[in-house]
Amino acid sequence: MFTQINIVPRWIIFVLDLMICTFSLIFAYFLRHNLDLTSVEVPELARNLLILGVINIVVFFNIKTYSGIIRYTSAQDSFRILFAVIISNGIFFVLNLIGLTFAKILLISNTVLITNGLSSFLLLITYRVLIKYFFMYVKNLKLDKVKVIIYGAGEAGLATKRTFDHDGKVNKNIVAFVDDDDRKVGKTIDGVKILDAKNLEHLINAHHLDEIIFASYTIPTERKEQIVDLCLANNIKVLNIPPPDVWLNGKLQPAQIQKLNIEDLLNRKSIKIDINGIGEMLNNKRILITGAAGSIGSEIVRQLAKFDVGLVILCDQSETALHELYLELEETNKNKNFHAFVGDVRDEQRMDKLFNTYKPHYVYHAAAYKHVPLMEDNPAEAIKANVLGTKTIANKSVQYGVQKFVMISTDKAVNPTNIMGASKRIAEIYVQSLNNSLSDQKFIFSNGLSYINELEVKPITKFITTRFGNVLGSNGSVIPRFKHQIEKGGPVTVTHPEITRYFMTIPEACRLVLEAGCMGKGGEIFIFDMGKSVKIVELAKKMIRLAGLEPNVDIKIEFSGLRPGEKLYEELLNDNENTMPTHHEKIMIGKVREYVFEEVETQIAQLINSAKNDNDRQVVVRMKKLVPEFKSNNSIFEELDHLITE
Repeated sequence: MFTQINIVPRWIIFVLDLMICTFSLIFAYFLRHNLDLTSVEVPELARNLLILGVINIVVFFNIKTYSGIIRYTSAQDSFRILFAVIISNGIFFVLNLIGLTFAKILLISNTVLITNGLSSFLLLITYRVLIKYFFMYVKNLKLDKVKVIIYGAGEAGLATKRTFDHDGKVNKNIVAFVDDDDRKVGKTIDGVKILDAKNLEHLINAHHLDEIIFASYTIPTERKEQIVDLCLANNIKVLNIPPPDVWLNGKLQPAQIQKLNIEDLLNRKSIKIDINGIGEMLNNKRILITGAAGSIGSEIVRQLAKFDVGLVILCDQSETALHELYLELEETNKNKNFHAFVGDVRDEQRMDKLFNTYKPHYVYHAAAYKHVPLMEDNPAEAIKANVLGTKTIANKSVQYGVQKFVMISTDKAVNPTNIMGASKRIAEIYVQSLNNSLSDQKFIFSNGLSYINELEVKPITKFITTRFGNVLGSNGSVIPRFKHQIEKGGPVTVTHPEITRYFMTIPEACRLVLEAGCMGKGGEIFIFDMGKSVKIVELAKKMIRLAGLEPNVDIKIEFSGLRPGEKLYEELLNDNENTMPTHHEKIMIGKVREYVFEEVETQIAQLINSAKNDNDRQVVVRMKKLVPEFKSNNSIFEELDHLITE
């Protein structure tokens, strides 16, 4: 009933405040005369009530003590009232001094004035707090209230509680805060006790909880995952609050407190990179990003916006995606110099115009076809995009004196079992062998790169390769697909019950790309530490539970079988035999076989020629000869492995 009461008009609060101040002054007089009514001079009291009333009207109106909603009274309202009381009584004190000095008239006793100030502040605050807690009490009388624990007894936790307090439509009862900090345990915030997070399982059973809300940004991922598993096992809904930078006008809104995303559990602790070193390298430089509208390319662009770069050239053939990225950059980085360039990395003439016009100092090559099943059905297109495209950009980088060329590769290039992975491995081979050949100028001229004249006065391009696995939220990745399937009511399709994958967030991967590009001396293949592998079927089950549903009851999980070219387990070069450490704990240098550029260039030219003729079978045969470890898996091209070995 009371939750439906409309907000009281401000003029009523204004009048109520004046009435309380009037009562306060009368009370101060009676207290001054030991509650003896006969001792009070009524004319003097009436005069001072009039004077103080006029002062309060002016002060309260200007300070706007009436503007706050009483049921949501906060510390800010208390300070406003305190300030108003001090000002009004201070003005009366000044008038008293003036009357005493010039007319020898004492308007009011200082004792009465001080008593009035204290009592009026106390009464103005008390009636507000009583009304606030009355509404909170009535709100909590609902029988169907949701019992909630807030994990995190800091500022974010307090903001979460007050967000619910200020929304009459929210029917939640905050049972307790829990925190890992022993110094906070046993204390209270806003009347709610802080309990030890180590006893969370006991608290869940004791209070019959319905929800837990993560309101802390410092919980280790491992600890958060343990808590989530505990909550899901007890059918407790898990919610999360967003970071403060996305709160609306600096205030958390109830609609922003949403179900926990699986990405929040797969995130790892923030990776530290050499900001100063990267900033120094990129300072006032022109930087080209191919595939700029893609998942990785666009995040590299966003990361570059944090540095003082000269010009960022966004190259992509996808007009719509490139346009959307450009609009985003215009809104978020008004003082940065970006240029969108529509073009296909396979088009040598168009790329020559790009390099000749902008003459980039650094190139981040992220343009590629990456979907395994599609490329398994279209080998020629995989070679055109991933090999010819890389070769075109690499050659133009050398021709126009690019200082560093950073190629974005994939862990699927390791012992490839599919066309996509093998095409990326061939691209790696080309840029690495080209890098190693650049030190021999005569060799370059003798291999058809005669357009590289004046090489002696140009920087020799350093080619660097970065290799990592799946990234969370990238276009076509498994997590967005699972989310879509869950929203439709299922089924969720997993290819195999034993399939596992490594995951990394897009920002994390791109930060490491920038770091590797900074530390690279040329010719390295940098491999990123992807953490532990994740079983995809368990990932699907957890996503279903986080949605408040039961796997194979509400949402069915179906196994569709391995797709063409797909592996059960992705391989990473992370042991001592295959890698060398760097100064960054998350980046290693892979020890891979080196190729002679002259031989590689000849083989790749033949491969590209087969691709241009759309001879898929011949394309795959040439790929397997160039990459002997390429063994097709669950693919129509498996038979070619036997032909080549024979």
